[in-house]
Amino acid sequence: MTDAPVTACVLVIGNEVLSGRTRDANIHHLAGELTALGIRVAECRVVPDLEDEIVAAVNHCRAKYAYVFTTGGIGSTHDDITAQSIAKAFGLPFGVHPEAERILLDHYGDRANPARMRMALMPQGASLIDNPVSRAPGFRVENVFVMAGVPVIARAMFDGVKAELKGGKKLLARTVSVVEMSEGMLADDLARVQGEHPGVEIGSYPFIKSGGFGVNIVVRGEDESLIKAACAAVSRMIRAAGGAPVDGETKGEVPC
Repeated sequence: MTDAPVTACVLVIGNEVLSGRTRDANIHHLAGELTALGIRVAECRVVPDLEDEIVAAVNHCRAKYAYVFTTGGIGSTHDDITAQSIAKAFGLPFGVHPEAERILLDHYGDRANPARMRMALMPQGASLIDNPVSRAPGFRVENVFVMAGVPVIARAMFDGVKAELKGGKKLLARTVSVVEMSEGMLADDLARVQGEHPGVEIGSYPFIKSGGFGVNIVVRGEDESLIKAACAAVSRMIRAAGGAPVDGETKGEVPC
């Protein structure tokens, strides 16, 4: 465990996400899994299938964060260029990974063809990430984990590497909700509460549900006592404004 926050970036690679053809599900899943490990997702990016864009994003993020997780672009088609882009980002030779080649040959047998065997091409020295779903492995180079874009495969790959990750203190959270009140009715007082509780982060998130509107106010931090004090102050603020606060029941939150 470390005292300083351990941070990560999720880098989604693919024109199909940027075009709206494919709905990304990996950011949501990875952010939840990493948060549970005490690793804070500090940035998420979506970049196109362009080598220069991938290289620039990977080099920026791997220098800034403890971990980078990429999803997408490691398949068998011409536009799957993530692996070669990672090699370029690290300045490594790009070629056949012997163990990945063996895995693919064992899996495909007589169905192995040049396109499928392209998935054995990786940066030199990369360590493999197991793929129990479709066998074609992902890989890791230093602090960059390169995984498939298909959500069920990305999840299986992440499950295989999360034991290797070292997190910091877990970020706790608590939600206080109120209905029939808007953000504008609470904003000034909420800013005051945040100023009085610098040890936590307070976020305001409006919602519309069943024809009604309201606000979820989320208090986040590492110290449970500070969270309790802040959400108690939020509840008092809401009552003073004429509302009725309701403690959230989100999984993993601490009680106020």
